[in-house]
Amino acid sequence: MPTTLSHQERLDRLRLIRSENVGPVTFRDLLEQFGSAGDALVALPDLAKRGGRKRVIKIASATQAKQEMNAAHKLGAHLLFVGERAYPPLLSQADPPPPVIAAIGALHLLEQPSLAIVGSRSASAAGLRMAADLSRDLGEAGYVITSGLARGIDAAAHKATLTTGTIAVIAGGIDIVYPQENLGLYEQIKEQGVLVSEMPPGTRPQGRHFPRRNRIIAGLSRGVIVVEAALRSGSLITARFALEQNREVMVVPGSPLDPRAKGGNRLIKQGAALVESAEDVLQWLEQSPPPLFSEGDEMPYASPPSPPHEPTKSEREHLLSLLGPTPVEQDELIRLSGLPARTVIALLLEIDLAGRLVRDNGQRISLLELEPEEIG
Repeated sequence: MPTTLSHQERLDRLRLIRSENVGPVTFRDLLEQFGSAGDALVALPDLAKRGGRKRVIKIASATQAKQEMNAAHKLGAHLLFVGERAYPPLLSQADPPPPVIAAIGALHLLEQPSLAIVGSRSASAAGLRMAADLSRDLGEAGYVITSGLARGIDAAAHKATLTTGTIAVIAGGIDIVYPQENLGLYEQIKEQGVLVSEMPPGTRPQGRHFPRRNRIIAGLSRGVIVVEAALRSGSLITARFALEQNREVMVVPGSPLDPRAKGGNRLIKQGAALVESAEDVLQWLEQSPPPLFSEGDEMPYASPPSPPHEPTKSEREHLLSLLGPTPVEQDELIRLSGLPARTVIALLLEIDLAGRLVRDNGQRISLLELEPEEIG
């Protein structure tokens, strides 16, 4: 069941996710092992050292966390922590969910049924019209429309649903408008819809932030609709995240002669639903029951933690011998190691905090051998 975190636990959770080498997966594993962010923070230096790190890991201070909380408050943003009632219910079911998001605007929209519409930044006139028409019709049918505030298809989807409900997920900080040409739209969504970001206020968007944004877009939505996407489009990343999170993927087909349609058309060949109207979308959703996420479902980190497990030196050496630069699925690694899953997870946590683990799609992992000056 959703709960209310104490002020200290919220502060500690913010410190934890802002600490070096701690991402959503590591955050989840730490909380499941230690039960509270405060205990996890105490354990970080030793865990990183056991993973092979020689330089002291950087842990976000309480002062830094308080400054971020104050900055969010001044912007009118709410910090929503996973496990609390205000956290978006569908997003909480991502594996793993973002530990904390900032949101400005009509927060009730985060609890309503949502569909994502994404596509090309350099969209055609026909693509822009299709995105706007789909968004408007689906908004009138009761769906909130989620997108990424990019130029092109994203902007068209947002503009068409300002009155019915739209969610804009931002790659940088909640106060950073990108691209700048969408400043007016940003302000409109701030007043009529809701803005969402995983990054601290003031963070300038970088390339690595956009896949994380796309993952949240998919996580907030029951399904993702792609309108014009090239073969290397970020929209295909959003579609992949949707599949990984057990969400529907739908595509508006395009001309085989248009490079902007090749990525979407390939998704259709791979099994995505072909849709040409809001009616098609609604019919597809009707025959595809939504994920059964109820309020009574167990929330992340709700289980009492098991006693922290410290692997032996021989177990650590054995697992490291199996890891290399070639990614391997975590389940396969557990099978090959012959070690209990709990032991493997604890070892991977150590290696991750040492900055030596690379996590790829599909729960695949590989070892990053750092130069001595990078870990010493």
